[in-house]
Amino acid sequence: MRGLFFEVDLSCHDKMAHPLIALVQKGKMKILFFSHYYAPEGNAPATRVCALCERWVTAGHDVTVVTCPPNVPNGVVYEGYANKRTSEIVNGVRVERVKLYIAANKGAVKRMFNFASYFFKALLAALRLPKPDVVIATSPQIFCGYAGVWYKRLRRVPLVIEVRDIWPESMEAVGAKIPRLAYKMLEAVEWAMYRAANKIVTVGEGYKARLMEKGVPEEKMSIIMNGTDLAAYSPRPKNEELLKAHGVAGKFVVSYIGTVGMACGLEVVLDAAEKCGRMEQTKHVVFVVVGDGAHREALEAAAKQRGLGNIVFTGRQPKRSMPDWIASSDASLVHLKASGLFTTVMPSKIFESAGCKRPIIMGVDGYAKKLVMEAEAGLDMKPEDADSLVGCVRQLVSDAALCRRLGENAYAKIALVHNRDKQAEDYLGVLEEMR
Repeated sequence: MRGLFFEVDLSCHDKMAHPLIALVQKGKMKILFFSHYYAPEGNAPATRVCALCERWVTAGHDVTVVTCPPNVPNGVVYEGYANKRTSEIVNGVRVERVKLYIAANKGAVKRMFNFASYFFKALLAALRLPKPDVVIATSPQIFCGYAGVWYKRLRRVPLVIEVRDIWPESMEAVGAKIPRLAYKMLEAVEWAMYRAANKIVTVGEGYKARLMEKGVPEEKMSIIMNGTDLAAYSPRPKNEELLKAHGVAGKFVVSYIGTVGMACGLEVVLDAAEKCGRMEQTKHVVFVVVGDGAHREALEAAAKQRGLGNIVFTGRQPKRSMPDWIASSDASLVHLKASGLFTTVMPSKIFESAGCKRPIIMGVDGYAKKLVMEAEAGLDMKPEDADSLVGCVRQLVSDAALCRRLGENAYAKIALVHNRDKQAEDYLGVLEEMR
């Protein structure tokens, strides 16, 4: 039953007419993908890699993912899995899992051992597999990308480095204390990736601009945006049973859905919840944090200490319940700390919310905010500013028509334009150029 949490239903597509099928005419490819994270983990990298690989298999290609036992964010291996070398076929994708040093998503030293052990074990496992036509390595984490570098050197195949976050800069941006020597070593690994890559794929214009500032040639890069999985994230009624089970039925639900980590800056939600609880207009508002991570326990303890009854922490939920959580919310919060580096990011939460026609409270500056604002799909929130968040909530509470309009725009101008099928097709085009 392992596939239960991450099967992708492509039955709604006519496979003979699927846009990816056209690329099969150019010849079947063998694709090897290094990814530290993979389904049934529900974080953004696992979701993106799984969605791409399953669509490439549907298009007739041979895809292998080298990953590890699912364990994020708590460093506990999921039920039904073990920390050992395994091989299985999941929805047509060959999934090779390696044994490694497992650590929770907190504590820099242990996490570095976790990342480094993946590098060695994944590289050794990949070298025992049939030679592919192209190898992809996704970063973060940065040693996953470095595994791709060494694989290219040893097997002499074209390499795509996928940059979804810029390390080690992003680690420093969220307050991770990295010794100077270690930071310089990580920068050396970063540049080894950029130099070795035949092509660098980023998920948005912001990453491309930042990499160009660092000296990466523009012609070496392609942008493959994040996108909506329209088979999974689609408009639907609220799931009243789900809301009742968590004590929020009949409330105006503002949800944050995703990893509760260092970069998220969710202390602002506690402050906003306290302010909303004092105002008559927003007394029926509840903030729901769906997910787990390094900061969830501390945030939940702080909320209890402050007596905030209008904020709910669900902990980790199965991936299959995410569309219902989004559709059962009145608004989705997308938020990161106020850092210049985060102006480059393109959070996957935007696309998932758009698929369910939910209005977005956009607490991330830069290219992502530009996308949402130009689509008229959400409201502009100043990151880490509780008054700004409360102001957005008050607007939505007082104007049901505004909520509907923003949600409809999100679906029409974001979800239907940027979706997983188009993403997988465009990515295959990049890979075909490298054969």
